[in-house]
Amino acid sequence: MEQIQQGYRGLSLLWQINWDRLLYVGTIAVALGAGAWIGTLVR
Repeated sequence: MEQIQQGYRGLSLLWQINWDRLLYVGTIAVALGAGAWIGTLVR
């Protein structure tokens, strides 16, 4: 049980450290998708 709790704490720490990087990647992906969609409409 203690091993599971330590693993959860480790994942929680990784999430706290890297959440902003995941947000940046998601934002870029959405922007590229929106640009491609708008590009097909304008064409």
